[in-house]
Amino acid sequence: MLEAIHQVSTTQPGGYRDVAPSDVSRLGFPGRIIDVREPHEFTGELGHLPKAELVPLGTIDQAAKTWDRSQPLLMVCRSGGRSGRAAQQLASMGFRTVYNMAGGMLAYGAAGLPTER
Repeated sequence: MLEAIHQVSTTQPGGYRDVAPSDVSRLGFPGRIIDVREPHEFTGELGHLPKAELVPLGTIDQAAKTWDRSQPLLMVCRSGGRSGRAAQQLASMGFRTVYNMAGGMLAYGAAGLPTER
């Protein structure tokens, strides 16, 4: 499954890869899904991806200290900006398989894909 995600993703200068929301929904993601928005956004009108874990961007450094650096990570936010910064930060910390959901929850919701609240 990770190979399929890898094939449809694009390499970014910060050492991570962007993947489209439709590909995340269609292929699934075989690792941790980390939502870097604030709590009110996670439970708000855009909802969040099934199985997503809330880790606000401001806490990512501390939280990631205990994470397995070989486990695939998918970073998610509202529009893809914060999650892109988080993905770049994690790649610089030595995480080897980091993805950013391009367009964030705005693009995911616009595509009519399933969310949780």
